[in-house]
Amino acid sequence: MRSKTHRRNFLKGSLGMLAAGQGASLLAASAQQINRAARPPQTRNGAARVNLFPGFKSMRIDTSGATINAVVGGSGPPVLLLHGYPQTHVMWHKVAPGLAERFTVVAADLRGYGDSSKPPDGPNHSNYSKRAMARDQVEVMTHLGFEKFAVVGHDKGSGVATRASLDYPDKVTKLAVFDTLPSSLITYRNLTKEWATGLYHWFLLVQPSPLPETLIANSVEFYLRSRFERSPGAITPQAFAEYLRCFRDPATIHATCEDYRASAGIDLEIDEADWNKKIACPVLALWAERGNRPPAFSNTIDFWKEKAVEAKGRALRSGHFMAEEVPEETLAELRSFLTAS
Repeated sequence: MRSKTHRRNFLKGSLGMLAAGQGASLLAASAQQINRAARPPQTRNGAARVNLFPGFKSMRIDTSGATINAVVGGSGPPVLLLHGYPQTHVMWHKVAPGLAERFTVVAADLRGYGDSSKPPDGPNHSNYSKRAMARDQVEVMTHLGFEKFAVVGHDKGSGVATRASLDYPDKVTKLAVFDTLPSSLITYRNLTKEWATGLYHWFLLVQPSPLPETLIANSVEFYLRSRFERSPGAITPQAFAEYLRCFRDPATIHATCEDYRASAGIDLEIDEADWNKKIACPVLALWAERGNRPPAFSNTIDFWKEKAVEAKGRALRSGHFMAEEVPEETLAELRSFLTAS
């Protein structure tokens, strides 16, 4: 692992330019930095992992608040991929190789998830706020030599990606969000009985520790399979094995509950404080046609148009786990958006 004093160094001649019209230059990834950060595909206890990203390099990168597990592959302008609950970076395994043909792809585990570290909760669950998680990921990209980059987020990862675009507008060039709204504020303020029933886990996971942790830990595999039951056949056995391996760690169960506790507390305070702040970069919003959303909220793009200076999007014929249910369509949408001027 490189020392912190080397994190911002990168090879000479690595300066690349964005596609015409993007109006910003990118620092290309330093091969030396990536090679030095690279690690074999192992867990924190040394157990072998399933490699679902052939040709990608596995690495662990220290940030100011956590150690982040990631894989990096491809070449070209940098794109950061962030997963949702209850997954890991593995959710991108059907999409990342195609993106890597044109982009340098960084797929990372959020703090508390996968093989990333699990920091203490912090006051008011602040160590699992989207602001703290976004800082991790920006520091990861800076460590790899990327001062500007696009971000793609699904579910909880969309919240982190959105916060990154608001807190670091000089770094995030484009934002793509999957099956989510700009803030949980919108959800909490407009709950219906049907919507709340579909989002039951939101209200389970925010309960004080150790109630949800204990219930989930008693039937981890049953609980995890229940999260994917609306997406039959989409989650491959190899991907599910990875999700289960990580979720069997009690520290992961607790940390992911902390993520939801933060979403119901400090994240709402942060979002409300800067609700009138607009996302400056272009936004692509994709949402699931078969997602759990009331009819009044079916046109998700309206909410993103209110939050962003520029936003477009559409529904995909999919359930919630779009990158695994309709990977080819997801990849096509991302390629079009990321290459557009």
